[in-house]
Amino acid sequence: MIFIVKSTLKVLEKEINELTKSMTASNVYHVDTKAKYLGQHVLAEFFECDPNILNNAQKVESLMIDAALECGATIVQKCFHMFSPHGVSGVVIISESHLAIHTWPELGYAAVDLFTCGDKCDPKVAYEFLKNAFHSTKASFSELKRGKIDAACHVSETPFEIASQF
Repeated sequence: MIFIVKSTLKVLEKEINELTKSMTASNVYHVDTKAKYLGQHVLAEFFECDPNILNNAQKVESLMIDAALECGATIVQKCFHMFSPHGVSGVVIISESHLAIHTWPELGYAAVDLFTCGDKCDPKVAYEFLKNAFHSTKASFSELKRGKIDAACHVSETPFEIASQF
């Protein structure tokens, strides 16, 4: 019995080693372009922003609403909060999902979450809008594809896929 278990473990170890060798950045992070997804999720970071904008709750709210409209979203609700001594957190709930933000004006930094479902909205449009609106000199984002639909029209039980990082 022990011999069989050891033999099986050696075979599995060999298969794992072969699979690991074949993993490259291009196939590990490959997104199936023919696949259907429920949503796009852009996680954005904006650096070297105008601190006066980031520390103004009304301005941040207005820009987040404009970003939602710019990307084609339908606004349902919004909620923003000004922290003391500085910083703003807020969310714009859209029919297609949400846009959320937290700012650190003392650092010139904003973390933004742009999640849209369906193909009516493009969260990258909102990203570009906010990058310009915050006067960000440096910015980056990761785009995730979420809720992969399988051939049987069910949500596949696989984790989200990284579509791009810039």
